[in-house]
Amino acid sequence: MEKVPEQEQAAEPRVLESKGPDSDGLINASGHRQELDRNFHFIHIAGLGITSGNTWIALGGSITVAIYNGGPPGVIYELIAASVFYWLIAASIAELASAMPSSGGVYHWASVTAGPYGRVSGWFAGWWNFLAWILGLTGTAQIVAAQCVSMYALFHDGFVIQRWQVFVTYLICIWAGCLVTLFANRALPTIESIGGFLVVAGFFVTVLVCAIMPHFKGGYASTEFVWREWQNQTGYTSNGFTFCLGMLNGAFAVGTPDVITHLAEEIPHPSKNIPKGILAQFIVGFFTAFFYLIAIFYSINNLTAVQDNTYLFPLTEIYQQSTGSAGGSLGLLIVAFLPSVVSVFGCYLTASRVFWTLARDNATPFSGFFGRINQKQRNPFNSIVLCGVICTLLGCIYVGSQTAFNAFIGSFVVLSSLSYLAAILPHLLSRRSNVAPGWFWMKGATGFIVNGVSCLYIMAFVVIFCFPFSLPFDAATMNYTCLITGGLSVCVAIFWFWRKADYVGPHFVPLESAILAKDAI
Repeated sequence: MEKVPEQEQAAEPRVLESKGPDSDGLINASGHRQELDRNFHFIHIAGLGITSGNTWIALGGSITVAIYNGGPPGVIYELIAASVFYWLIAASIAELASAMPSSGGVYHWASVTAGPYGRVSGWFAGWWNFLAWILGLTGTAQIVAAQCVSMYALFHDGFVIQRWQVFVTYLICIWAGCLVTLFANRALPTIESIGGFLVVAGFFVTVLVCAIMPHFKGGYASTEFVWREWQNQTGYTSNGFTFCLGMLNGAFAVGTPDVITHLAEEIPHPSKNIPKGILAQFIVGFFTAFFYLIAIFYSINNLTAVQDNTYLFPLTEIYQQSTGSAGGSLGLLIVAFLPSVVSVFGCYLTASRVFWTLARDNATPFSGFFGRINQKQRNPFNSIVLCGVICTLLGCIYVGSQTAFNAFIGSFVVLSSLSYLAAILPHLLSRRSNVAPGWFWMKGATGFIVNGVSCLYIMAFVVIFCFPFSLPFDAATMNYTCLITGGLSVCVAIFWFWRKADYVGPHFVPLESAILAKDAI
């Protein structure tokens, strides 16, 4: 792909020939020519954010782990605490996305906010972000596979779930998602908006069923159990530390404020629409998760059975207790399953766009191949296929060792948080002076406070999230996030020294002065 010369990217970008119907042959805010069609309008990106976050489904899927950190009250209050901090991170991300709407996301912003250290800062931010999203895609597909196998086991008493069964289902999910992302590019905006509708509609259906059915079946849990009965089953003596450690579950569910930003070059008026989309994502995500947790906790009549259930997807047992039947449980599982499938497409969109933006700046092997846009399908075709291949290889780890697989997936939050830090911290240290404000900008002391608290939270909790989940621990229950994150970061650093001579890196093209492609502002 033809590059804009470095000196021209920073000053007066020239007009390049482009073949796309929405391209106009002009330079967009990333400093590159506009090659992708701007098909994702506000309703579509809101659906993408809501579906990829699917907070209430993600929390429900990890409930048997989360509940050890304080019981039901711990899960609820930890969600609230994590959400508050991620609102601040989301606001920090939103103003950078508004000022520099680029599909590179944190990779692009870190390259600009860090000033003279931008090349190396952007390099690490980009690779951390890509690694996080490829693990996020893998984890989402594994959840869908677990849902499928659990629904089958629901109607087959004595059925023993084997890892190979989940792996086969996982492969079907990965490659079905890959094919849809490859060949249904024009349909994906509509699919994502439908996914957002399914998340919201599924929330209302599930909450109503869980709130009504226990009245006719096993009865409701007590208010004491839901709101006040703290149960620290982690082995840590400090309840405060247990609470902080439990915030990982909330962070895993709500911590994707950059999912929309990687479609910046496919969104009309991204400077305005991306902040609005992030706001919609976090408002819907928090309130659906909060009220959903209340509903399912009141519907639990046997917590021990939930913790000891043999299903891979823990909501299976909870829904059985809520509805009193396998059929009712299956119905609610399908309600959660459908948007989960759509979220696989969203993760493919995000991961592939991150890798594509790295490739077009010579930050990857075979950059010319992976940095290319397929003119027929109007998407980064080669990068999408690569994501499917990587996820297939990661899935093979699951067959060999579930502990090793979980170690990789569990690193998603830390890797994504580090990528945010690489963009937000230099922005703060430079006194927010390296970026020209976009449509959304936090003025005065507000911006400094929000950025500062966001950075402090990330730096503190990246360490906390590396602690073992419970005490005592052994090789099977150890938290390997530190090892995985550190090992991948070392690989990224080695790769930096190999590629830095050819690495171009993104440049800031001010929105008000650049010759921008249609709808780029």
